[in-house]
This record gives sequence, C-alpha cells and structure tokens, in this order.
Amino acid sequence: MMSEVREAKATAKYLRVPPRKARQVVDLIRGKKVGEALSILRFIPQKGARMVEKVVRSAVANAEHNYDLIANELVVLRAYVDQGPSLKRYRARAYGRANIIRRRTSHITIVVGERKEG
Repeated sequence: MMSEVREAKATAKYLRVPPRKARQVVDLIRGKKVGEALSILRFIPQKGARMVEKVVRSAVANAEHNYDLIANELVVLRAYVDQGPSLKRYRARAYGRANIIRRRTSHITIVVGERKEG
C-alpha cells in the first residue's frame, strides 16, 4: 500500500531576478529542513534570497493552514526556478544603432512536505 505524502506548494511569478541567479539560491536549500533553509536564506547576500525566503514562508503557511502540518517537521521537497517573460529595453549605440537589453524574470516554485520514512 502506498502512503500519501502530504505536501504544500507556493509559487511566485514574474519576479525581477534572472532565473540563473535565482537557481543559485534555490540550489542551497533543496532537501533541507524549513528552519535550516530559512536561516541559510537570511544570511546570504543575493537579492534572490529575499524572494525565495518569501516563497518558502508562503509554502509553510499553506502547509499549516491547508493540511494541518507542523512547521518544524517540514522539509523543502522540491524547489525550482522557471524563466518568465523578459522585459525588453533598448540602449543607444554608435551610428544610430540600438542594442536590446533583456531584463529577465523568474517564476519560483517551492514544495514543502513531510519527509518520507523508510
């Protein structure tokens, strides 16, 4: 018989941080306990850390409210960053030309739940 793993998810979309930089932050917390993940995020200097921290807190709140899970027992089961739409900006260059500057956006998804036993 397969036991049901209870998990809660939170997503933040269209965040103004490049996915590549956000992934560096998310890689640090994948598989960690929620308390440990939040303390890691608190002390790293990247801009994306504040955003990821907010999503983790939201996922924990979803778990507590929707599934009656205990915050101290939660683990970051899955964490990933997808690319959102790029904001396109133009910069003037020599001889009347223009270069495009892409301001990339991210969609950050965090899934927390109870660690599977055995």
